[in-house]
Amino acid sequence: MDFLVGLFTDFGQQILSSVTAAFAIAAIGLNVHFGYTGLVNIGQAGFMLIGAYGLAITVEVGGGFWLGVLIGLVGAALFALVLGLPTLKLRGDYLAIVTIAASEIVRVIGDNQSLSQWTGGAAGIAGRVYQGAFTALSPFPANQQFQVGPYTYPLTEGDSWFLRIVCWVVLAIVAVIVLLLMRSPWGRAIRGIREDEDAMRSLGKNVYLYKLQALMLGGVIGAIGGMLYVLSANVLADSLGRTTTFLLYTCLLLGGAATVFGPVLGSALYFIVIIGLNDVVAQFVPPQIMNEQQIPQFGWIVVGVGLMLLVIFRPQGILGNKKELAFGD
Repeated sequence: MDFLVGLFTDFGQQILSSVTAAFAIAAIGLNVHFGYTGLVNIGQAGFMLIGAYGLAITVEVGGGFWLGVLIGLVGAALFALVLGLPTLKLRGDYLAIVTIAASEIVRVIGDNQSLSQWTGGAAGIAGRVYQGAFTALSPFPANQQFQVGPYTYPLTEGDSWFLRIVCWVVLAIVAVIVLLLMRSPWGRAIRGIREDEDAMRSLGKNVYLYKLQALMLGGVIGAIGGMLYVLSANVLADSLGRTTTFLLYTCLLLGGAATVFGPVLGSALYFIVIIGLNDVVAQFVPPQIMNEQQIPQFGWIVVGVGLMLLVIFRPQGILGNKKELAFGD
């Protein structure tokens, strides 16, 4: 009984966490690319990293929190513009190769020791450098804790209630904006481009411009997710690499691509599965069979197999419509 109570407590803690909300926001941005526009972007982590570096470096040099947010968003938009102008005429696998290469360029630049004065190199930028600027915005008193049910967190400092509230409010705002956009003529146009580019061209639509707009919008949303993600962590280039993009695809496909709330549901379920696997294996599998270091690796294996089965048997995800989006159609 104690194990079940602890398990469900861990589930609730993870659902409330800022990391889950940040991943959901980045997955919504990826959904704009892949789910709605049909752009196979394998470099969403690059947009997250640009947003994180933009915020952290600006605050580090004394620019202030809101200026850092602005620079992170503008940096992501410019990155999407530079990436999209020469490449959006590519389709399918070719676009995927370009986007993953671009994301890796961002990661390698962040890891480059010759730029460590700005990016921190492989050591990254410590959270204490920029988190204080965010904490200063809190209306709650510092150095106090608040309990909600079994969950007790600081009101302001570190991974706090203030951070959680901000992350989930921003997630709600982003979801509503995307919902309204997808119900607008612009949203119907990019969905039409996903289905048949030639048909949209025959209607006089500038397909290239619509794709570029979608790439920039999804990239900016990804940068927002990246900034919120590092508010409870350090900015490390390797922590937002290729693996992050594949995890975002897992969240997106699990909840349902081409749906507004699918990425939110998928992100919550993904972290619940990971936490559940770790807790169950640690409780019932003897350490002689699987030690503590092997448990997370086992979780990645299960997630990978689950993603393959999902793509094969239910590509539309939990909330998606198979008629609207399915692999191979």
